[in-house]
Amino acid sequence: MRQTVSSSLDNTLAAWLSGAAGASAVILGAFGAHALRDVLDARGVELWHTAVQYHFWHALALGLAAFLGGRGARWAAIAFALGIVLFSGSLYALALGAPRWCGAITPLGGVAFIIGWIALGYALRRRA
Repeated sequence: MRQTVSSSLDNTLAAWLSGAAGASAVILGAFGAHALRDVLDARGVELWHTAVQYHFWHALALGLAAFLGGRGARWAAIAFALGIVLFSGSLYALALGAPRWCGAITPLGGVAFIIGWIALGYALRRRA
C-alpha cells in the first residue's frame, strides 16, 4: 500500500504528539509526586494520579496510532490527543482548585478516549 505525503505527515505529527504527551505525563507525574505532595489534599492527589495515569496510557495509544497509520489511526490519534487535553487537563485543573464546573469537561474527554479506542480497533482490524 502506497503512503501519501499527507498520511506520512499525519504519522509524523502523531509520533511527535505521542512523544510530547508521554514526556509531559512523566513531568506532570513527577511534579505531582514531589512539588505538590504537601500542597494537595487527599482528593487533589487522587485526581492528579488519575489524570497522570490516563495521560500516560493514552500517550502510548497515540504512539500505536502513529505506528499504524491510515484513516482509522488518524482519527484515533486525534481523539486520544483531544481526550488527554480534556480528560486529564480537567482533572489536573480540578486538583489545583479549579471551579467544580470544570468537572463537566472530564466526561467529554472520556468520550474522546472511547472514540479513539474504537478508531484504533478499526485501524488494527484493517491491518489484520
